[in-house]
Amino acid sequence: MGKFVVHKRFNGEYQFNLKASNGQIILSSEGYITKVNCLNGIEAVKANSKNDDRFDRKSSSNGKYYFNLKASNGQIIGTSEMYETDSARENGIQSVKVNASTAIIDDLTL
Repeated sequence: MGKFVVHKRFNGEYQFNLKASNGQIILSSEGYITKVNCLNGIEAVKANSKNDDRFDRKSSSNGKYYFNLKASNGQIIGTSEMYETDSARENGIQSVKVNASTAIIDDLTL
C-alpha cells in the first residue's frame, strides 16, 4: 500500500511525497505555506489521479521523461521523478493511479 508522507521543508513550507509500497517516491508536491493546504493537495491527488487526462506527459532537455499531475483548473498538483524511458514514465503514472486512492497519510510534522 502506498502512502503520502507529509514533511516540513527547511524554509518552513509543507510538502508531501507519494510513495509506492516499495518506498520509492512516485510523486512530489510543491511547497505549501499551510499544512491544511498541503492536506488539500493530497485530496486533489486522490481525486485527479483517477483521470488519465490529468497526467501531463513531458520530456526534459536532457532526454529524460517525467509527468505532472494537474487539477481540473490546470494547476500542477505533483511532479514525478525523471525516467530513462517513456515506458518507465507510463509505469510511474500507473503506480500513482494504483497507490493514490488508497494511500495512508504519514504526517512527519506531528
